Amino acid sequence: MGGNLVSWKSKKQTTVARSSAEAEYRAMSHTVAEIMWVRQILCEIGYPVQDPTPLWCDNQAAIQIATNPVFHERTKHIEVDCHFVKEKYEEGLISLTHVKTGDQVADILTKGVTGTRMNFICNKLGLGSSHDST
Repeated sequence: MGGNLVSWKSKKQTTVARSSAEAEYRAMSHTVAEIMWVRQILCEIGYPVQDPTPLWCDNQAAIQIATNPVFHERTKHIEVDCHFVKEKYEEGLISLTHVKTGDQVADILTKGVTGTRMNFICNKLGLGSSHDST
């Protein structure tokens, strides 16, 4: 909020996905539930959110599943409750944007990164260089 991180969660998925798109879509569903909770809290304390909350995803297939109103044969194995993302997108409560793999700041938490990449991600997150004194 105000350019600052509000919530962060990292969790191993409890179900096996048949594709990376399905895995991303399931993660998006959990994230949308968190977004809706934060929006409700803000509304209750007198700060209703009017604009769609941006949800960034690095998997274009998952974004297509959420934004395409046609139910495809390839998505029939995704459980109905995961279509929560599509519902909130259609209601205009979230916006879905693709983030390029090279701009994915979550890599700092999920992958081994080089010093150069670490500095790039730290700058994107608004953190000082790992070599700066505090």
